[in-house]
Amino acid sequence: MIVVTGATGALNGATTDHLLTRFPAEELVVVARDPAAAARFAERGVAVRHGDYAAPDTLVPAFAGADQLLLVSSSDPFADAVALHTAAVDAAVRAGVGRVLYTSHQGASPRTPFGPGRDHAATEALLERSGLPWTSLRNGFYAHSLAWLAGDWPSTGTLTVPADGPVSWTAREDAAEAAAVVITRLAAGESGLDGPLTLTADAAPTFADVAALLSEATGRPVERVLVDPEEWLAAQVRAGRPEAMARFALGLHQAAAGGFFAQTSPLLADLLGRRPATALDALTTSPSR
Repeated sequence: MIVVTGATGALNGATTDHLLTRFPAEELVVVARDPAAAARFAERGVAVRHGDYAAPDTLVPAFAGADQLLLVSSSDPFADAVALHTAAVDAAVRAGVGRVLYTSHQGASPRTPFGPGRDHAATEALLERSGLPWTSLRNGFYAHSLAWLAGDWPSTGTLTVPADGPVSWTAREDAAEAAAVVITRLAAGESGLDGPLTLTADAAPTFADVAALLSEATGRPVERVLVDPEEWLAAQVRAGRPEAMARFALGLHQAAAGGFFAQTSPLLADLLGRRPATALDALTTSPSR
């Protein structure tokens, strides 16, 4: 049995859709904080169970019988993600789960200035100590975020950032499909899929590189502008972004400058059987263009 948390969200919802093309619905279970939100899966014959990381007593019965458990990471950047993940991993141990697959991030490190990267590193350490077989899906930074970070470049002709570095922008849709392939291969008994797996697009452009790509693709000059981090923060707040969210984004840029998102891997392309989507795809198909 394959148990999936977070299927009411975009990432694991898409993974569950892919799993339904590979496994009978009776072999899948979706765990949701609000089971009614998972109605579309119930209508297709998937069992829906209630489970909430913040309510640990709900998790053991939710995970019961799982040969593989796809554990989504907390999506709230201001929650105590490690505490929530600890509850989920502890419940997986108590439920006797066969293997945990965790949606991590390529920048997972206790040294990164990007907060979620530290949370992912701590969660991977939890999994290592759990005694369970585990796989960490270290997805590249989701490319749809690039459109938000790039701002109104079609109007301004600039990408204004407080720090710059390589990022292997990766389509969330590609990561979702790859997770389903990994689960399928594990179910077939394939080895070599333990521990951290880096799943990224095949290039890691800087914002300067992205500006050059946009210039070439659109025929209009686009320039990357590097500004002082404090000036950038103040401009973000003046534009209406909450300061906490602006500082969250600043950590992302600083982690990029530190090389935490620079790694690329051919594994995602191997799993998909095609080239993954690129950073340019994300920007030139976004509504802001």
